[in-house]
Amino acid sequence: MPRVAGVPQGGAGQAPRPETFLLVLFGDQVLGRGVAVSTGSVIAVLDRLGVGEHATRAAVARMIRRGFLRSLRRGRQAFLGLTPHAVNVLSDGLHKLEADVVDRNWDGQWTLLTFSVPETRRADRHALRTRLDWQGFAPLRSGLWVSTRATDVSRTLSELDLLDRAQVFRARASQWTDPGAIVREAWDLPAIGDAYQRFDDDWTGERGTGLDELSLRTRLSAAWLLAIRRDPRLPWTLLPHDWPGVRAQELYRASLNRLTEPADALAADVLHTVPDEEAALATPDMGLER
Repeated sequence: MPRVAGVPQGGAGQAPRPETFLLVLFGDQVLGRGVAVSTGSVIAVLDRLGVGEHATRAAVARMIRRGFLRSLRRGRQAFLGLTPHAVNVLSDGLHKLEADVVDRNWDGQWTLLTFSVPETRRADRHALRTRLDWQGFAPLRSGLWVSTRATDVSRTLSELDLLDRAQVFRARASQWTDPGAIVREAWDLPAIGDAYQRFDDDWTGERGTGLDELSLRTRLSAAWLLAIRRDPRLPWTLLPHDWPGVRAQELYRASLNRLTEPADALAADVLHTVPDEEAALATPDMGLER
């Protein structure tokens, strides 16, 4: 899932944080349904995952402050709805959750991005690097970022008012340049592979099978988000032949398929929802990269 401003996502080797569980829960049970969910039932679901009420309320408050969630009142009850920003972020994250972890149809072309951001705009420079990382870019040299995909970064650059400080090229490696060597230099393949191996180790045989299906599905997708977070979906031909991401994704998809129906049925029982007209009008902008 893309990094939401102020919402920590956890990292390699870390357990999912409450915010990550909330992202998954709202992506699964709220996104695209035109509803808001009661705060009390959200607290109850995260309690099943071992997250206490205080930690859940604190995470919700942070996500409201950062413009990701909206607080609604219906009579005496408090409900939580998605903002338009959240709809875009979750839709983009859903696309990444569903995408293959390897690119089997690479055309051999690279996207090259060069930019120069002055020291006085350090915050914008940091934001740009964060978004480029999510979009599958990595720094190869000082001021030069590369991606194996034909990614359109114009929206990102425009939002940060950096269009006039960047140039984008599409190119192929030439002469003695080895694409595999570029991948090994730009990306930390051992770290990415280790994240997939940890996921495979943790979910083979499903540790934590004492959890109900809704909790298992939420924990499964949260763990998968952490596993794929730094993976740019590189071409199959540039990866080790035994790349662990392929096996891990097969495990994720098989587990998700088995858990989805009973998890949705349980969610319908434990999550109290009301219609949310504002969320129903929000449409995802799939061209918006985070």
